[in-house]
Amino acid sequence: MYRLPAALALTLALVGCASVPMGDAKQDATLKTFQAPADKAGIYIYRNESMGAAVKMDVLLDGQNIGETAANTYMYREVAPGLHTVASKAENTDTVEVDLKPGTLAFIWQEVKMGLLFARTKLHVVSEQDGKKGVAETKLAVGK
Repeated sequence: MYRLPAALALTLALVGCASVPMGDAKQDATLKTFQAPADKAGIYIYRNESMGAAVKMDVLLDGQNIGETAANTYMYREVAPGLHTVASKAENTDTVEVDLKPGTLAFIWQEVKMGLLFARTKLHVVSEQDGKKGVAETKLAVGK
């Protein structure tokens, strides 16, 4: 009789929101002006969902771990023009490539999906309009 409420209480106690190192409000506001560097390119990786809030996901850029995202966060990196690979790790690993020209921005949506045991990840290169909207809904996470 008391097992169901106790199990529910335990489940709710264990489920929380994952936290990652966050950028300051000034840096966040500056990056949300979406000014592309003239001689480089910019990549925004954003996660604008609360699904999987208890899960952090590793983000790799060209094979280097640049940090983790949590629910409703984004990361930004300036890169040299050319081909770049972004990877996301959760229960699975997903990758996308973007070929960037100087002075351009790329927006990558890190979708959270239901997995067998843990959350899964799916990366999508999205339009500038969709990307700006998604980033505006999130806060800057800083990584390595």
